[in-house]
Amino acid sequence: MSGIARLAPLLTEANRESVLARAVGKSKREIEELAAELSPKEDVPATIRKLPEQREEAKPNRYRQLVPERVESNKLEVETAAASLPASAPPSPAVVKPIAPARYKIAFTASAELREKLERLRALMHSSAPDGDLATIIEEAVTEKLERLESKRFGKTKAPRKSLEETDASPSSRYIPAPVKRAVYERDKGQCAYVDPSGRRCTETERLEFHHRKPFGRGGDHSVGNIQLASRAHNGYYAERDYGKEAMARYRCNRRSGSRVSEPAAVYTFGNRATYREPSLVGQ
Repeated sequence: MSGIARLAPLLTEANRESVLARAVGKSKREIEELAAELSPKEDVPATIRKLPEQREEAKPNRYRQLVPERVESNKLEVETAAASLPASAPPSPAVVKPIAPARYKIAFTASAELREKLERLRALMHSSAPDGDLATIIEEAVTEKLERLESKRFGKTKAPRKSLEETDASPSSRYIPAPVKRAVYERDKGQCAYVDPSGRRCTETERLEFHHRKPFGRGGDHSVGNIQLASRAHNGYYAERDYGKEAMARYRCNRRSGSRVSEPAAVYTFGNRATYREPSLVGQ
């Protein structure tokens, strides 16, 4: 109903059927983007303004001497004053609102320290952003930070020093080579690779980890075929499947206590012979 209410003012005899067909099954955010496409607005100017400070109401004097005939009146004063004090509200989240195709208005509350850093950054970036456009400055800063984090976590880089063919994928250490990370990330398209028995793939794209199909602790190498992206929850599921819930519970307990721990061994006993059992490749 909220989606219909958002689109209703934009519907015409000519577009109503096509617009409603595009809106079927869409989320609120997607419908807002559709509305912005139908009725685009001009870019908003970048502004920084100080929010008004909340003034506290005068608090009643709690040490005021009370006499019997004034007890009820003072009680009323306290209750009225308490009701008039502003409630401490949690900080509001950032607002991201589409205003045109591929254009968004972003508003958030920042600290005085962040404002000072933005002014310093504006001055340092005068050569690349002479007009001092705040959106350009923030985009460049976020892009640089994103490249550093993705390079560290997923091995992404514009100029790789080593190719996948030149990489040693043997399990000589826990370190996964950067070319392998890049190849796995590109193959899995930056998304958890777990697929449930019904064929539905996990949609998680945040807090991803590298999972060894054959556990590293049992000789699994760092080859691209042995590694996949997994969400934290599914990586934990794989570990419990490979090592057992009890072993993983002890492992997590030792990690929380700060004890020195190593990866639990996936040993399964059949009669009197202990052997490693290859786990089924769930999700592949």
